[in-house]
Amino acid sequence: MSNLVDLSPPLQALLAGLFTWGVTAAGAALVFLRRNPSRLTLDVMLGFAGGVMLAASFWSLLAPAIELSEELGLPGWLPPAAGFSLGALALRGLDTLLPHLHPALKDGSPEGLPTHWKRTTLLVLAITLHNIPEGLAVGVAFGAVGSLASASLAGAVALALGIGLQNFPEGLAVSLPLRREGLSPGKSFLYGQLSAVVEPLFALLGALLVQLARPLLPYALAFAAGAMVFVVVEEVVPESQSAGNGDQATLGLVAGFVVMMVLDVALG
Repeated sequence: MSNLVDLSPPLQALLAGLFTWGVTAAGAALVFLRRNPSRLTLDVMLGFAGGVMLAASFWSLLAPAIELSEELGLPGWLPPAAGFSLGALALRGLDTLLPHLHPALKDGSPEGLPTHWKRTTLLVLAITLHNIPEGLAVGVAFGAVGSLASASLAGAVALALGIGLQNFPEGLAVSLPLRREGLSPGKSFLYGQLSAVVEPLFALLGALLVQLARPLLPYALAFAAGAMVFVVVEEVVPESQSAGNGDQATLGLVAGFVVMMVLDVALG
């Protein structure tokens, strides 16, 4: 931690984004196992990922956004409400425009603009799209250190750890469907981990933005929260509930929420 303290927030954010990318790669690497995890295990892991994202959205993002808004002399609810709404709408816009395919869709039809891209490409784009707010969340958390009284390096690290934990099942959730589509284990792993390449990029971007303009910080924190909640409700929860393991997946979500809450409160 002492070496990390000496680095600038954008560089800290970049390293944290590389870490979350690496955990995604670790999850995607499970495709090399001869015996893949059961669907029940995958659904519980996806539920866990959703719980982590929901808890992080409040404790790591919305709560600091409310506090900073009041410090800036603004109504405590205004920047968080605006940023949260914009984050959800931005993800909805990308969802509408970017061609992608959700594994949970029973009819297997792609979303976004019409395209002739392969199913494998559409599957990877679906997770890549949803990794953007995670990278952004990590970036603004590190960028907030020094700009917000309640923002600590330990809290930002806790968020990166939480995002990393939930990236593990996400990596597997990409590589396994690709393997079922007929790709080799090597290509399934390659595309699975590649879905998280946006995380270090958006982590760096988020940190740079809030470092350059402190008044944007409450909006940026809430924006990342809104985008993550959109992802959880629109993709993670439906996918975890689509195979008849709803109760187990829900308990996984509760466990993920508690783990992220404890990480953030204890370390932040």
